[in-house]
Amino acid sequence: MFIMKTFLFKKILFGIGVVFVLLILIGIIFPTSDSEISKREIKNVEVDTRVAISNLKEQEAVVPKVQNLSPKVEATKETVAQVKIPPAVPTYTYYSVTSVVDGDTLKVNINGNTETLRLIGMDTPETVDPRKPVQCFGKEASNKAKELLTGKKVRIEKDPTQGERDKYNRLLAYIYREDGLFYNKYMIEIGYAHEYTYGTPYKYQAEFKVAQRSAQASFAGLWSPNTCNGDTTSSAGTTTVAPVTQTTQTVGKFYTSSYSTSKYYYPAECDDWKSLSVTYLKSFDSLDALLLAYPSKAKSPQCD
Repeated sequence: MFIMKTFLFKKILFGIGVVFVLLILIGIIFPTSDSEISKREIKNVEVDTRVAISNLKEQEAVVPKVQNLSPKVEATKETVAQVKIPPAVPTYTYYSVTSVVDGDTLKVNINGNTETLRLIGMDTPETVDPRKPVQCFGKEASNKAKELLTGKKVRIEKDPTQGERDKYNRLLAYIYREDGLFYNKYMIEIGYAHEYTYGTPYKYQAEFKVAQRSAQASFAGLWSPNTCNGDTTSSAGTTTVAPVTQTTQTVGKFYTSSYSTSKYYYPAECDDWKSLSVTYLKSFDSLDALLLAYPSKAKSPQCD
């Protein structure tokens, strides 16, 4: 066994020696060109190896950074998802009121141009129509409009159901002050305008009709028996009253209540008037004077 191993070892050494001699001979025969090529190839291999190692190191350095960044990205996504973004607040454009024509018509400055607005869904007694006399409560409505709008800025809301302009080329609109006051509705609500539908129902028709019923129930503004009793077609300075069956002028005191549900009046000699609330108690020097102010009142059955 030992001899065999020795023999094999010698053969290996012999083979290595042969190869070494051949390499020397090749170097002698081709002293320059092959040697230089071999050196260049070795150098090229070394350079390529160094570049590959450098790239590998760079890639290994980047991988942890990306891995470290990934949780941060996920955390950022979760944070963004948790943040509640408030709804966008609408932005409005407001225009300066240049003049108030009457209760339902005004002029505004829109980008340097003066536009006349006719307000939708409301109608106030006439004060400037040359074809008509100044109507009952017209001056009051016009003055109220000036009080609410002079020197103010308003935003405009149009209504597709009513078209862009009326036959007089006035811009049809609802208007809101900067403090949020919805002018069209407010004027009806306080009894300075009638609800008005021109042909086609408009956007806020139901809302405006409710506002008018409220004004009627409280005898506000033009709905008061002391103003127009709801009928503004008469000239200013006159009061529309219901027909009165009792026209006999009776001298002496008469009493009634101004409360909205009150129906009766009381002669001075009828002690029932003393039960009326002092807050709403009204006294008159004649029956005609009382009926002029409260035409719907009737004599209390308790006083017959």
